[in-house]
Amino acid sequence: MSGTSALCAWWARRTPAAGAAVMATGIVSVGLHLAGFEVLSRVLLALTCAAWLGLAADFVLRLLRERDRWLAEAASPTAFTAVAATTVLGTRMSLLGGQWLAGVLLALAAVLWLGLTLPVVRHWGRRMPGSVFLGSVATEGIAVLGAVLATALKVAWLAHMALVFFWLGLVFYVIAFRRFDRRQVRTGVGDHWILSGALATSVVAGSKLIAAEDSDPYLWNRDDSGVLRTVTVALLILASICYCVLTAAELRWPRTRYDVRRWATVFPLGMTAVAALSLALALGVPWLHGLGTVLLWIAVAAWCAVLVGAARSAREDIRSTGIRSTEPR
Repeated sequence: MSGTSALCAWWARRTPAAGAAVMATGIVSVGLHLAGFEVLSRVLLALTCAAWLGLAADFVLRLLRERDRWLAEAASPTAFTAVAATTVLGTRMSLLGGQWLAGVLLALAAVLWLGLTLPVVRHWGRRMPGSVFLGSVATEGIAVLGAVLATALKVAWLAHMALVFFWLGLVFYVIAFRRFDRRQVRTGVGDHWILSGALATSVVAGSKLIAAEDSDPYLWNRDDSGVLRTVTVALLILASICYCVLTAAELRWPRTRYDVRRWATVFPLGMTAVAALSLALALGVPWLHGLGTVLLWIAVAAWCAVLVGAARSAREDIRSTGIRSTEPR
């Protein structure tokens, strides 16, 4: 088998969990932009775009050629990575000034969310891994992108839609928490970190909704604004607690082997940094910006480490695929 054929065979075995790599790379790009490291941010944005296009093409090809497999994967909680990755990319595009493209990505994410929610929720069970929180992440991701676009375009109905998804995402989180297997904190291989990442995504959504008020002083009344600020700050506190607990668990029960679900660890690390940076801008709290910058570099370091692990794993898988194909039968 040629190297190209081995590469294609390796890619065909990809699972929806690989979408977390797009989410992780995209959110670290957003964080670098907010922290002022624009060159690095655009490099990661280019990688995010390339990965998203590859996964989107694969998504369509599987729908056309492997419908049974596509339907099975669409019922998995990890299917929500398609929605979350699209909203992360759309958010970064909006921050770059590409409002038209961001709007298209928002519409696409909303369609995917509508199509995936019922199949995924129907297959929720008990004692589920951290991927159960992806429903909250995807819902809050739509809230984030909607709020960012509402601010950029000064469109009130987008902000109101984003607010609905913000509260709906919190409902998803509460339901998911009841189904989450707490033992994953000790035994999970990476996606248990979405427990924290979903809260951090809610913080970003809340901070963008608060920021949207600056472009339209009449967007929220005083009571709505007060509740939104209080809830967002409370969510940041909860996300920080989860972050610390999961970090302590990683130190107590080290998990050093690479797994594709480790990208679902990088995403919450980056999202927590973005949450602090976004809330610092929305509320005018300078020390939060400093905290967010520190957390951002932790996320960058984790991104680099997981990228190295992913490259080594891919190389070994491609090599083993090529060797198996040349063995005599």
